[in-house]
Amino acid sequence: MIRILLSVRLGERRWTQARLAQETGIRPATINELFNEMTDSISLEKLDKICHALNCDVGDILAVGTDELRRTLADKPRK
Repeated sequence: MIRILLSVRLGERRWTQARLAQETGIRPATINELFNEMTDSISLEKLDKICHALNCDVGDILAVGTDELRRTLADKPRK
């Protein structure tokens, strides 16, 4: 299972979903779906815009979900 780590990356930068939508030109509803992992797909164009705005690589946004990853994310303190 592929995990979308957008919520983690935005939290690390203290960005809101609204700010990311504004910086990328991606609809807020789309950002929200990605943030909450409620989508099955993402276009490469949108992924590129997000990575550019957050100054990160694709691997910082997407990860193969394993039990270890789920535990790591669950144990990580929220800011």
